[in-house]
Amino acid sequence: MNDSGRRRRWWFDAAIVGLAITLALAPIPSDAIERWFSLGIYPRIEHVLTPITNALPFALLDVLVMAMLMGVARFGVVSVRGRGAEPLATRIFHALVRLATVVSALYIAFLLLWGFNYRRVSMAERLVVSRPAPSTDDVLMLGREAVTRMNALHATAHAQGWQGEEWRDAPLAKAFAEVEGTLSDAPKATPGRLKATLFGPYFRWTSVDGMVNPFGLEVLANPDLLPFERPFVAAHEWSHLAGYADESEANFVGWLTCLRADPPAQYSGWLFLYWQIAGEVGEKGRAQLWDAVAPGPRQDVQAVVDRLRRGQLPMLRNASWRVYDQYLKANHVDEGVRSYSEVITLILRAQFGPGWTPVRR
Repeated sequence: MNDSGRRRRWWFDAAIVGLAITLALAPIPSDAIERWFSLGIYPRIEHVLTPITNALPFALLDVLVMAMLMGVARFGVVSVRGRGAEPLATRIFHALVRLATVVSALYIAFLLLWGFNYRRVSMAERLVVSRPAPSTDDVLMLGREAVTRMNALHATAHAQGWQGEEWRDAPLAKAFAEVEGTLSDAPKATPGRLKATLFGPYFRWTSVDGMVNPFGLEVLANPDLLPFERPFVAAHEWSHLAGYADESEANFVGWLTCLRADPPAQYSGWLFLYWQIAGEVGEKGRAQLWDAVAPGPRQDVQAVVDRLRRGQLPMLRNASWRVYDQYLKANHVDEGVRSYSEVITLILRAQFGPGWTPVRR
């Protein structure tokens, strides 16, 4: 490559890296993100990508990761071997510059395909949230309601069962669209198919229930999920597909979706909320709630506990969640993984109309 070609490449590399840094640090107003991305560009992207990935019998993320690993390996070998008489240190430096360019390009693609949703208008700004911060008694009262609903729904939910694929579950998909309409004027998202993935063992080891592939807008699920867990996990991940990147907001939208659907999905939603609250109220409060759980739901809760204990590798799980905590904080989620449990505060502070319909500003 001649000197002119090298200069153009250096300028290209500098532009890509500079753009990535600018996008990462620029204080773009949330209402601007909401207007031009979350309500504008993003729904159009989701309406194209999710139907395509739903039609694929495999996880696109698996293919992308394998291709990336092969490309990085080949790139590293070629770069270090180099051409001509360049010193090894120079070839390594050039390889690192190329790698920084590729990483920056991937980050820009991440933001434009999905990641800007982390910076959209928050749910607390979207809804009427006027109640005071909840007390321990408030949280326990909500927990008791979750237990009451679980106990009442258990027999009917198990009698109807959990059959078929969630993305083709008409009552669940209809409920999701209705909840979307109560929260935003954005076009309705396409529900995603819960897919198996090569990362399934990793999900099992780290107690991850599912994730959205931000480069393909597809849903990947833990292969060990129990049938009564799947409706809520599906609704939670669909909420991410709808642009609710914050975990507490995805929990909120997923929970509301389950409550509007049929009894099996309602049971899944209340079971999720019980699980969240039990982790927040301390040993005494947890014991009070557990004592009120009927034998049927108690067996289901124990089945979830057994699933988690059977599959997880504690050291890998803890390390993985620490990394994810940093990832969330880097994407403007200040609470990190603690944002999962913020759904309880959101439920208790938001105003609702009939049928758990949140009131918009």
